[in-house]
Amino acid sequence: MKNIRAEKITEEVKEMCILANHYLSSDMNSRLNNAVNVEESPLGKKILNQLKENLEIADKEQIPICQDTGMAVLFVDIGQDIHIEGGLITDAINEGVKKGYTEGFLRKSVVKDPIERVNTNDNTPAVIHYNVVEGDQLKIILAPKGFGSENMSQIFMLKPADGIEGVKEAILKAVKDAGPNACPPMVVGVGIGGTFEKAALMAKQALTRDFDDRPTKEWVRNLEDEMLERINRLGIGPGGLGGSTTALAVNINTYATHIAGLPVAVNICCHVNRHITRIL
Repeated sequence: MKNIRAEKITEEVKEMCILANHYLSSDMNSRLNNAVNVEESPLGKKILNQLKENLEIADKEQIPICQDTGMAVLFVDIGQDIHIEGGLITDAINEGVKKGYTEGFLRKSVVKDPIERVNTNDNTPAVIHYNVVEGDQLKIILAPKGFGSENMSQIFMLKPADGIEGVKEAILKAVKDAGPNACPPMVVGVGIGGTFEKAALMAKQALTRDFDDRPTKEWVRNLEDEMLERINRLGIGPGGLGGSTTALAVNINTYATHIAGLPVAVNICCHVNRHITRIL
């Protein structure tokens, strides 16, 4: 049995909040640099270069890469041979988010109630998804999610007869409807299968997957490649002002589903697509 102190989790989450909001992940940075080289539109290329300049300024001045520092979303894999000491893990994570957003001078964007809308002033509570796994490691993925792109996400409860073509049309519809509002070039997370809520969860988690970590199923890999190509032919482009780079990646997760259903969720993220991982 491995013991992990709650205070350690708090400190790690605090650092993750600050780092994720100040630096682009390596896979995102690589895709953005490549997009500058392949973008066909002069205006699109200019916008991409401005996005790169923004990242350089954020690094130099130690300010967030986007003014919307997001709602903290975490995926936590808990090894079954771990014991958390000194407090509840949820409390430890929320304390880390609180410290990260206050000490890091990040914008607090969370309201306590969706109708009364009084700001909590510390960006808590976070949205936390737990998964119990084998072993004695604690894996934490933090993905601060801005709502310009979050609001553009959609879920489709397709019929099995709609098949793969129905899935493709659903993805394209979500991207078309999002247009410039999702701050393109975007990353498109897709969840196929499961149930209503499982599909949405898979789509959100797909956004955190490294672009070089390809799916094991051939049809899923092919679908990712095809949809990225088709999305970039839509002409929405960087900033929604036209061009050949509407999306930097399409990541798809799948799961078993019911004989009568074909759920498809599309969770879109903007060009920063913040995510960071720590293993304790």
